Amino acid sequence: MDTPSPADTIMIASDSVIDAEQVKGLLHTEFDHVYISTEPDKVPGDFVRYRPNVLVLAFDTLNKAERYYLELYRLCEEVHRQPLRTVILCNQHETKQVYELCKKRYFDDYILFWPMTDDASRLAMSIHHSLHDLAATKSQGETMGEFYTHARHLAELEKTLTQQIGQGSLQIEAASQAIQHASKEVGAALDGFTRRLISGELPDTVEIKNAEDMEKEMSRFKREEVLPQLNTAIEITQPLRQWAQDLKQECAPYLKSARALNAMAEGVRPTILVVDDDEIQRIILNKLLTAKNYDLLFAKDGLEALKVLKNKRPDLILMDIMMPNLNGVDATRRLKAIPEFAGTPVIMITGKSEGEVVVDCKKAGAVDFVVKPYAHATLLAKIDRALKAAALA
Repeated sequence: MDTPSPADTIMIASDSVIDAEQVKGLLHTEFDHVYISTEPDKVPGDFVRYRPNVLVLAFDTLNKAERYYLELYRLCEEVHRQPLRTVILCNQHETKQVYELCKKRYFDDYILFWPMTDDASRLAMSIHHSLHDLAATKSQGETMGEFYTHARHLAELEKTLTQQIGQGSLQIEAASQAIQHASKEVGAALDGFTRRLISGELPDTVEIKNAEDMEKEMSRFKREEVLPQLNTAIEITQPLRQWAQDLKQECAPYLKSARALNAMAEGVRPTILVVDDDEIQRIILNKLLTAKNYDLLFAKDGLEALKVLKNKRPDLILMDIMMPNLNGVDATRRLKAIPEFAGTPVIMITGKSEGEVVVDCKKAGAVDFVVKPYAHATLLAKIDRALKAAALA
């Protein structure tokens, strides 16, 4: 058997071998790596084996397709790490329902397939679009929220640099004045020492036979040996002053660019994914966070959150713990196993503050948690702190 290509592998999932083979027949001329999976007990194993980039759900009812997809997410953690797009084949009575599910990004695309239509190439075109979309997603750089944070940090460079240059200039000036003062003090000390020697105040230390010659020698020593060294130290500070001024001038255009980036960053809104099965809670968070210049994504449970992450890359996730299908702790553990989201901060929202709950959240990879009911200011502060910490990591 050929080794599946990581770039264009398609797996057709169905409960009918005949239907799966029919769909495969439509695709094999366009794509080299098309596989089928029709045995329910082999769902996780087939996915791990083929590692598809596009999953075609070829079930004759929407209910069967949803049940299969839900079980795949329940049983196979590999699905969370594998870049994946889903195309569902539906019947003419369920197109409206499927359309709504695709609009919510539960599935990526749909084809009216039952009964068979004449536009068979529409399926191949959908898969081509899915593969192109995956390639574009892989080439994406940092999120807009990360750009915002980095731009703000860059804008702070001007303030920091100005402060450091200012402090450096003051230290250079202080060092220069200290050396000048030391030069005067050393000169005065040598003059005083010379007078003491000549006046005979140190008879037990040295005997002066010719006071005039002694005075001349000490004057020469001061003039030629000591003061030149101190003056050299003073002169050294002059280039340092000039260096500080030149550095500020040379950095001026770059600092101007930093200010421009900061102005651009003011219009960027970090994205937060809110995962909570409580509609009232989602409404409250929507009002609170949109007012604070955040863009929002929503998911009703852990499985839906993982599906959202297939197409979106939020800057932070607010994760409720008690949810159906997949709770917040397990969802966090799974998304943290995906390299792309290993650094995405997750703040858990819980109605319990027991130590065991906190430990489970931390082990799963959460950076913080809030306990319901929480103060809005507390949540906003934790979000701000987590976003800044993630940008610096």
